[in-house]
Amino acid sequence: MFRVTLRKLSTMSSVATSSKGNYYPNEFIKFLNASHTPYHAVHNMKLHLDQRGFQELSEREAWNGKVQRKGKYYVTRNNSSIVAFAVGGKWQPGNPIAITGAHTDSPVLRIKPVSKRKTENYEQVGVECYGGGIWHSWFDSDLSVAGRVFVNDKESGKSVSKLVDLNKPLLKIPTLAIHLDREVNSKFEFNKETQLLPIAGLTNGESKAEEEPKEDAFSSLKAVVERHHRSILELVAQQLNLSSVNDIEDFELILYDHAAATLGGFHDEFVFSGRLDNLTSCFTSLHALTLAADTNIGDETGIRLMACFDHEEIGSSSAQGADSNFLPNVLERLTLLKGEPSSDVNDPLAKSYILETSAKSFFMSSDVSHAVHPNYLNKYESQHKPIIGGGPVIKINANQRYMTNSPGMVLIKKLADRAQVPLQLFVVSNVSSCGSTIGPILASKTGIRTLDLGNPILSMHSIRETGGSTDLELQIKLFKEFFEQYSSLESNIIV
Repeated sequence: MFRVTLRKLSTMSSVATSSKGNYYPNEFIKFLNASHTPYHAVHNMKLHLDQRGFQELSEREAWNGKVQRKGKYYVTRNNSSIVAFAVGGKWQPGNPIAITGAHTDSPVLRIKPVSKRKTENYEQVGVECYGGGIWHSWFDSDLSVAGRVFVNDKESGKSVSKLVDLNKPLLKIPTLAIHLDREVNSKFEFNKETQLLPIAGLTNGESKAEEEPKEDAFSSLKAVVERHHRSILELVAQQLNLSSVNDIEDFELILYDHAAATLGGFHDEFVFSGRLDNLTSCFTSLHALTLAADTNIGDETGIRLMACFDHEEIGSSSAQGADSNFLPNVLERLTLLKGEPSSDVNDPLAKSYILETSAKSFFMSSDVSHAVHPNYLNKYESQHKPIIGGGPVIKINANQRYMTNSPGMVLIKKLADRAQVPLQLFVVSNVSSCGSTIGPILASKTGIRTLDLGNPILSMHSIRETGGSTDLELQIKLFKEFFEQYSSLESNIIV
């Protein structure tokens, strides 16, 4: 009964807060429970922006005459990456842009293109590892499925993308009983291809109404009903109100932990959930931007911008990753516009001021940081042990795995002092390897000064991570201060 009550409070439709201090934690829980894939995360971010007066732009069209001073806009790519921005009332091409960056993806299991498996009366689903997950944490969890489905729209004759979230326990990766593996508590090893394979049902439960493809119709690929279990296709078709599973053309489906995100700890000081890496930074930058977009925007000389990318967990090298031309293209478009619609249409600038703007801008690369683990203290550098609840963590690495340097430190300290936000420092131990972020990628692509930071969490890349509830508001306050003050501070930090 206790579990059911928690789950009810963690849905998108739940009442948001019991007090002002719980507002952001509760909103974050709702965001997490509605964002089981990058597609859902971007969809929910769009809804948040729409409700606050942001207008959607398209990369397929010119922006001349559409972007104006004091306006609020966003653009997406692949519906898994998003850039949103507010244009200052005194914007001029060549002026600075204050940028925060995050990523929408997390290490997960994805359903393979041919997923149908049957072994010893079990129906199983073939999955592919995405990113560097702690895969043993996926064993024995109740798993559900969500993602993007392309369907044949019979009225228009077009292939249309739709979101689906089956949101019920469907799959399980069972561990082997200890009686059959006496060393499991000292050494848990498994084959990711053959033993990280979920069970989904029993073969006598499979629908008998198989529809064979027409013999006289050529198809370059086997139909989805031949490549995947009909049962999962029927669940998708039912949720999307399709007349037949044959209306499904293809999909990108992701497994996730069906246990709801929730607040935890004696005083709700923790957030227990998957995907904290890095929906945490997506959430905080989104709320900071929408607050800053309505604060003294008329006196702003620059642009306040948030970017969230897909595919960080696999290196960012994709059309919608941080290593793509998505953000550089947006910046080039903006530095061609004066923000005066009639002038931008009838007397457009002859060249972009991207070089001048890049030299004056700053990028806050935000990805979660390692919190100190009380049971593994020897894994941390002795003087750099961030704690959950202690505020955002500045990440530093001499080998440039993180982009933080002294000018960035000067800036972030000024902002944090103004906003009264405590900061922490993290440096990896010399005997440990160091991860990286989108910071080095975008810094090298654009030449924009960059700093890496993020909120501290435990169990990074597990199916279930642990973050801090109070850290959310602290990072929002820091990012809001950055958006609102950077243009005035930029010229006072001489490099």
